[in-house]
Amino acid sequence: MPEDGIRYLPKKQLLTFEEIERLISILASMGVTKVRLTGGEPFVRNDLMQLINRISDIPGIQELHLTTNGVLTAPHIPELKKLGISSVNLSLDTLDKERFHSITRRDEFAPVINTLNVLLEHKIPVKINAVVMEGKNIDDILPLIELSKDNAVDIRFIEEMPFNGEGNHYPTLNWTHKKILQYITCHYPTLEKIPDAPFSTSYNYKVPGYKGNIGVIAAFSRTFCGTCNRIRITAQGTLKTCLYDDGVLDIRQLFRDGASDELIMHHLLIAFGSRSKDGFEAESKRQNHSPISESMSTIGG
Repeated sequence: MPEDGIRYLPKKQLLTFEEIERLISILASMGVTKVRLTGGEPFVRNDLMQLINRISDIPGIQELHLTTNGVLTAPHIPELKKLGISSVNLSLDTLDKERFHSITRRDEFAPVINTLNVLLEHKIPVKINAVVMEGKNIDDILPLIELSKDNAVDIRFIEEMPFNGEGNHYPTLNWTHKKILQYITCHYPTLEKIPDAPFSTSYNYKVPGYKGNIGVIAAFSRTFCGTCNRIRITAQGTLKTCLYDDGVLDIRQLFRDGASDELIMHHLLIAFGSRSKDGFEAESKRQNHSPISESMSTIGG
C-alpha cells in the first residue's frame, strides 16, 4: 500500500456487475474457461458473492478463482466452498504482526490469519502470495516455507515489481528469482523441482515430506512471458494484455457507447492479436514512455 493510500473512484467509473457478467459471457463464448477475481480487494465491492454466483452460472466458465488480502474474506468462505471455488490466493508477505502493519499500513493481521485457517479448514486450495522485499520481509521466507510442512498450501515468492505507487524505485533488483531460489536451496538443500503446469508463471519446487509446494515467480525479470496466456480487466474496464502496459482497450466505453457483443469481440481479438511479446516491450509502449507509477493495490494482484 502506498504511503499516502489510494484514491477511491466514483462508482460510475467502475464496471457494474451487469457489465462484468456481460464481458465474461463474451469471453467465455470466445473460449475463455478460467476467471480470477482480484482487486485491489474484491470484497470491498458490496454483494460480491452475488457476482460470484452469477459468474459461476455462465456457460463455459469451468474455473473460478479468487485473490484476496483476507481482511473481509472469512465470513464468506462457507458459501465459496458450496459454490465450488477452484482456489484462493491469499496475499500475505509476512507472518510477523509488526512487519505486516508496516507493509500493509493496516492493523489487520489477525483476521488475515483467521482467513487462512478457515480456508484450510474448508479444504479450499490455497496459495499464499508473498512479494520478496529487501529490507522488509526477508526474514519471513523460511517461516512461510514452514507453513507448507503440515498444510497443503502453496507458498509463492514473487519478485518485487515497480507497482508500489512510487514508480520504478530500483535500477536493479537484488532479490531476483535466482537469488530467492538460491536462498531457499541453501536452507533446504534437498529441495526438489516439480513439474510446472502449462502456462504457469511460477517455477515450482517441493521440500521432501512437506504437504505443500513452493513457487518462485520472476515477475520483474519476466522470464515466463513467452507462455503467458493471461488477460486482465481493471475495475474501470481497461483491458491489459500485460501487467506492464498501461491499457490497450477501453471496454467500459464500448459498453456505454452501445457496442454490440460482436463489435466487442472484434476489438478484443485485435487487442489479443497485437499483444507485446513480453513485459519489456509492453513497458516500452506505454504512452509517452511514462514510468510505472500505479499501485498493485489498484490494478490487482
